[in-house]
Amino acid sequence: MAVYTTLSAAELSALISHYDVGDLISAKGIAEGVSNSNWLIETTSNRYILTMYENRIELSDLPFFLGLLDHLADNGSPVPRTIHDRDGAAFRMIGEKAVALTEFLPGVSIDVPTAQQARAVGAALAGLHDHAADFPGQRPNSMGMAEWQRLFAACGTEGLSRIDPALPELVATELAWLATNWPQDLPRGVIHADLFPDNVLLLGENVSGLIDFYFACTDTIAYDLAVTHAAWSFEKDGTFREDVSRNLIEGYLSQRTLSEAEWQALPVLARGAAIRFIATRAYDWLHTPADALVMRKDPMDFARRLRFYAAQGSTVFAATR
Repeated sequence: MAVYTTLSAAELSALISHYDVGDLISAKGIAEGVSNSNWLIETTSNRYILTMYENRIELSDLPFFLGLLDHLADNGSPVPRTIHDRDGAAFRMIGEKAVALTEFLPGVSIDVPTAQQARAVGAALAGLHDHAADFPGQRPNSMGMAEWQRLFAACGTEGLSRIDPALPELVATELAWLATNWPQDLPRGVIHADLFPDNVLLLGENVSGLIDFYFACTDTIAYDLAVTHAAWSFEKDGTFREDVSRNLIEGYLSQRTLSEAEWQALPVLARGAAIRFIATRAYDWLHTPADALVMRKDPMDFARRLRFYAAQGSTVFAATR
């Protein structure tokens, strides 16, 4: 989430008038995240999230993203439903950009999870995988290995060196290793692919919302668990939270069983998750407009996590087997 595009009060009021949600009272830009422009909208009937789709979002993908939200909500996952306009459309156009209105869910995102919160997140992720099993939509992972390579190439060796002198060698070595060792033929399905703490809403120790599905795709299911593990199980300084790791996976296992092949693949998938977020963070670090209302995220945070996974191997996940 972020704000790249400015909309006037008149433009926002005109847009909201196409929905059966009452009259616009206020709109506040949301600074977190890096992909789309977002506002918290308050009307005379309720509160909503308005999203304008910016970089990395293809118009042809919106039926998948928004249809998935409605499908998951219908099946019991705590996700925001899409608010359709009076003509039944899930999104509208403002100029050349698409916008969508979704439910506002209560809850807060946390920076330092408790073990019980991690367990709840793991269970919610497994529930999402179960609820999405019969979703008819398909979408390739636009943030797969080919995209990691493209983003790093766009950063260039000189750009990566400006972030950290050791980063170019780390990236080159890891990309080569992952290309050789990436697991094949694991169970596939619809995954969130970006379930960071800021994409989970909590009320106490319970998950009240899973949000920001704009990297969702059809891919290896266990990779989604690896992404979530990499996103939740570390302090900002790279310290590993064994209690969070264990409870996250145990929560997941309470709803879905991992095959032996998935267990064996988790250490590799976790390294892939780390390099994926180094790639996008490095690109955004070097290319985000200076005047954008957005918080850039440090790529080296995930470089530290990558080094941990590479050093520890399967022992990271051994405690939960």
